[in-house]
Amino acid sequence: MHRRSSNDLIRLPCGDENELVVDVSTGAPTVVYWGVPLGSDARVAAVLAALDRPVVAGAGIDAVAPLSLVPEHGAGFPGRPGLVGRRGGGRSWAPRFTTVGHRVDGATLVVEAADDLAGLALTTSISLGDVLRVSAELTNSSGRRYSLDSLTVTMPIPDHLDELLTFDGRWIREFHEQRRPWLHGGHLIENRTGRTSHEHVPVVFAGTHGFGEWHGEVLGAHIAWSGNHQLVVDRLADGRRYVQGGELLHPGEVVLEAGESYATPDLILTRSDRGLTPATWWYHRAIRSMTSHPTSPRPVLVNTWEAVYFDHDPRRLCELATTAADLGVERFVLDDGWFASRRDDTSGLGDWWVSSDVYPDGLAPLIEHVTSLGMDFGIWVEPEMVSADSDVYRKHPNWALTTSGYDAVTGRNQLVLDLAIPDAYAHVHGQLDALLTDHDIRYMKWDMNRAHAQGSGIDDAAGAHDQTLAVYRLIDALRAAHPDVEIESCASGGGRLDHEILRRTQRVWVSDCNDPLERQRIQRGASMLIPPEVMGAHIGPPRSHTTGRTQTLAFRAATALFGHLGVEWDITSLDDREREGLRAVIRRYKNHRDLLHSGDVVRFDTDEHSLAHGVYAADRSEAIVLYAQLATAPSLTPASLRLPDLEPEASYRVEVLELARSRWGPAVSQPSWLGDGIELTGAQLAAHGMRPPVLYPESAVLFHLRRTRSATPTPANH
Repeated sequence: MHRRSSNDLIRLPCGDENELVVDVSTGAPTVVYWGVPLGSDARVAAVLAALDRPVVAGAGIDAVAPLSLVPEHGAGFPGRPGLVGRRGGGRSWAPRFTTVGHRVDGATLVVEAADDLAGLALTTSISLGDVLRVSAELTNSSGRRYSLDSLTVTMPIPDHLDELLTFDGRWIREFHEQRRPWLHGGHLIENRTGRTSHEHVPVVFAGTHGFGEWHGEVLGAHIAWSGNHQLVVDRLADGRRYVQGGELLHPGEVVLEAGESYATPDLILTRSDRGLTPATWWYHRAIRSMTSHPTSPRPVLVNTWEAVYFDHDPRRLCELATTAADLGVERFVLDDGWFASRRDDTSGLGDWWVSSDVYPDGLAPLIEHVTSLGMDFGIWVEPEMVSADSDVYRKHPNWALTTSGYDAVTGRNQLVLDLAIPDAYAHVHGQLDALLTDHDIRYMKWDMNRAHAQGSGIDDAAGAHDQTLAVYRLIDALRAAHPDVEIESCASGGGRLDHEILRRTQRVWVSDCNDPLERQRIQRGASMLIPPEVMGAHIGPPRSHTTGRTQTLAFRAATALFGHLGVEWDITSLDDREREGLRAVIRRYKNHRDLLHSGDVVRFDTDEHSLAHGVYAADRSEAIVLYAQLATAPSLTPASLRLPDLEPEASYRVEVLELARSRWGPAVSQPSWLGDGIELTGAQLAAHGMRPPVLYPESAVLFHLRRTRSATPTPANH
């Protein structure tokens, strides 16, 4: 049995709320504690002794194999091993690593380990900041090649976290919450689409039974990777629980020659003793601390897609821009249809030059018109794709990410362009670089509209891994050459949304669905991973393009307010009432975007027929909260809405925030306080809250809270 000494334990503080205790003697290190600070070393020893696991005789082996960052089948670990691979003939398939050394670099613990018999070296890293980041790197230290099937990193989950929250979805229905009891066994999330995916979101939360937004202990894990991934939570027969995640590799996708290495994506973890909402703040803070994160106010944009689709008439687009500027829009984004033969979705991808058929004078006149109105100009591209009906494919059919000898699998009438081929990469980079160099473009909507299928690269080996890395290189190169250009990550909406893509982009398009009824749940789920200022949210037309539902401007606007606001609507067709309503919405967004895009996102537990969420200022001086009625409820009147985590002794003025002309529900009278507002303390708002109005289904009300009086400070004792 492995015996640790006190010298093997490394203590790493995680801010004021948590600390991590790591045993570095187990080859890959083992996290033996993650929770509230423990105090003295003697107390640490006492806690670990109290949690020591017995060894049960019987059908098991004679030792409890460590649940390390890379658990080993060769050491007797009964769950999923962290490393799966082999050399020729199936050799070196179950390595056992020994610690070589460790170092602490600031807030990062690095542990070196090796298996000399297998000819492998393993470096694991644990970094502490706003979140906990765990990663591993495997090096082939032998002269013979090593075929890597899987390298994942693992974190233990406390025994008492027995409920799981995961997310599933599909196109136009992303980020839907799924809760389940975690009584035994495991839950597997796998994705083979070549992007983060709509269907299998790489994030999971484990919590105490019945945990909510403001109660219960919660631990979250996210794989920061924009390609294929695997994420598993498992409960072993001995009671231990863990989360394990990393890249999903196709067979033969990574083969390490002598001296070569493979590094995992980061597994990013967060925890809270106060519920789900505080746990997710750390994910938001991690994104806000990235150097790529935008620091200027998020400009209101208009996107041309649901206004004109492929019908690009420069005069009509200039009229759209003029109308947008008059309403207060600050960015104009020209969507699909501006290039080559692209008059519909069957041709043109890969030919990134301005169509002379549609723009005989080029894009310059439209861009000059847009910028003369005081707006930035943005443009849509889909660099990873190619149409069979395109000049580049006719000239280079071998550049497609397909498998020789088979009919290519198409999606949306298009193929994937293999960016791991140097000439294909150079072609796309050259055309996009020229586009940005030759035009005053400040924003690029980067789309990816189909999943990979039988995508083979060079020598017909699986190509998803290399493609993902090539996409990162391409975005990084364009950003380095054009640092003033912001990039939005879009993949048929929310198909590429993760923390790694946000290292290099400034916005994500959460869903192609602008229906606010769908968006309420989509944005709620996404808010558990990303903050609102990077979450694209648009006001679409009254009748939804994707669902056919018709909703009021008030509901559409209230929903889109809690993101990076955009408009995707033929605003040249608005009547006077709609125009003034939209103008008021944009003005309201600008007045409050500093709060919306810097504060703490808050969500509240409600019944299934309603949702409530908002943003608190970091100093709790102000808040905006939305209460949405999604469907009819069993009760005629809504339950009171309680707002925890404000300053308890401070007084808050609570008023209805008018956004656009709206109708409340069928009540003879509404709660009396709604007319003139009310003043309550933070403690009162947490304990009993206030009663929302009766609302029609598919409608919402906004509340604005402003602190009017802080708690009287206690005099210092002398």
